[in-house]
Amino acid sequence: MIKDLISRSYLFFRKIGFSFFSNNKNVNGRFKGHQPVIFKGKGHITFKENVNFGVVNAPFFLNSYGYIEARSVGSRINFGKNIHINNTISIISEKQISIKDNVLIGYNCTIMDSNFHDLKFNNRHETDPDPQEVIIEENVFIGNNVTILKGVVIGENSVVAAGSIVTKCFPANVVIGGNPAKIIKKLL
Repeated sequence: MIKDLISRSYLFFRKIGFSFFSNNKNVNGRFKGHQPVIFKGKGHITFKENVNFGVVNAPFFLNSYGYIEARSVGSRINFGKNIHINNTISIISEKQISIKDNVLIGYNCTIMDSNFHDLKFNNRHETDPDPQEVIIEENVFIGNNVTILKGVVIGENSVVAAGSIVTKCFPANVVIGGNPAKIIKKLL
């Protein structure tokens, strides 16, 4: 009883403390944060219903947070409905990232639509001149420790294996994995 009260109090104050790091005023809709989530940037972040951040009985629950940044005025991050995201997520957009309905995301994942720096050596201190939209279609399951880079579309019902680095688009109904990710098998 006392242990449970201490745990709930600790989590409550962690969420309050981390909320001071948020500066994005364009967050629309509701989500359930089981762990702290920081919202940064000048763009728009939109939630449909039943979006959950954090899993109590999973790694990184007590020592991490979610980080969602719609970096510039034109940036968009859109969450569909019935999305469950494990601990330690980082989603950063300079253009647009869309996560459709019924998506599961494992712990310690990163999704970004930009290189954030120009790849030309003499412009390296400039921002990426070509951010590209990322789309995670419906019913996708993303394993732990996955990185999804700019320009990627992952087709509906697909599975991304743990530890994958996704650098290109994939169709619906496949299992992908590796660095860089490739199709491992088709789902029936």
